[in-house]
Amino acid sequence: MDLRLPKPASDAKLRRAEVLDALDSVLPFDRRDFLAELLTDDDVATLRHLAKEGIGDNSLRALASDLGYLEAWCQASTGEPLPWPAPEALLLKFVAHHLWDRARRETDPAHGMPGDVTVALKEAGLLRADGPHAPSTVRRRLSSWSTLTKWRGLKGNFNAPGLQSAVKLAVRASARPRGRKSKKAVTADILSALLTACAGNRLVDVRDRALLITAFASGGRRRSEIASLRFEQIVEEEPVPADPKAPDGDKLPCLSIRLGRTKTTQADSDAFVLLVGRPVLALKGWLERAGISEGAVFRGIDRWGNLEKRALTPQAVNLILKRRIAEAGLDPQAFSAHGLRSGYLTETARRGIPLPEAMQQSQHRSVQQASTYYNDAERTLGRAARLIV
Repeated sequence: MDLRLPKPASDAKLRRAEVLDALDSVLPFDRRDFLAELLTDDDVATLRHLAKEGIGDNSLRALASDLGYLEAWCQASTGEPLPWPAPEALLLKFVAHHLWDRARRETDPAHGMPGDVTVALKEAGLLRADGPHAPSTVRRRLSSWSTLTKWRGLKGNFNAPGLQSAVKLAVRASARPRGRKSKKAVTADILSALLTACAGNRLVDVRDRALLITAFASGGRRRSEIASLRFEQIVEEEPVPADPKAPDGDKLPCLSIRLGRTKTTQADSDAFVLLVGRPVLALKGWLERAGISEGAVFRGIDRWGNLEKRALTPQAVNLILKRRIAEAGLDPQAFSAHGLRSGYLTETARRGIPLPEAMQQSQHRSVQQASTYYNDAERTLGRAARLIV
């Protein structure tokens, strides 16, 4: 049986691509045709409905990506499109294909994802790892599957005791060390090296300097927040004292960024973060150089150095950081855009800034999550591990 992913009729693909085009602010243009091959007409209609209902851009982007993977996996493993609602047996098959025991695989080649399914997904560019998936990834895709089922007005089997038990057992069997989104944090010293790497006067250098220093200094903003930042979110504030203890002394320029909808805030939230000093000068310098007075703040620049109207994608933000990491003589594999977020909190800990004050700028909602980065730095500088030296 040929398990290669089928190619839909060109007219159906074109029709879906045109609908996905309307979701361009959510789904990057370079992913449009790819998703149009994987998704069905009903899938695209569901995504369009979700967009009209006002679901967040990041959530919709994740749902679209997960839906594309689920459709491809189902086609490769069963030879049929994804059924709605999915029977419990298919959900259990999904878990078995993605969470498995490496030790058992050595003695039982049939354990885990079948080889032909692996090949089909790799050829489609949807699978990179040879081992079991991260439990968090599997749970997220099951959650997306459940959400999409509900939005279609159907009732799924996602709370079935058998499925819940299978997931718990599979997670235990496929135990793996939890890795961070960025192996290394972009702390102040790393940021300084990155800014040196883009110290030129080209338009792209001015943009990258402003992007990197803004993302870090504003509390380690997520790449999606930097990509979607608009001029209208930036508010000029009164200059602030360079030394808080000397309010009548020298002043520094100040801007506020109104966050709007983020992963931890709602669209109508009045949450904001501040930029003070150098980051303000870098951001203003970029806006003036690029002539931006409305719309997207950080935009693409073509090979000839011309500014585009289209905002950068979150993926582009990540690639910019990795490119500058390489130019600074560091390992791009060890860093990602999330390193700006973890690096900000790590740096605040190093400098003795209280966690609540740091969280006010980073806008972390969970003390537990924020303290993960914060405590790592505190522990290396503390006395608890230095009883015998």
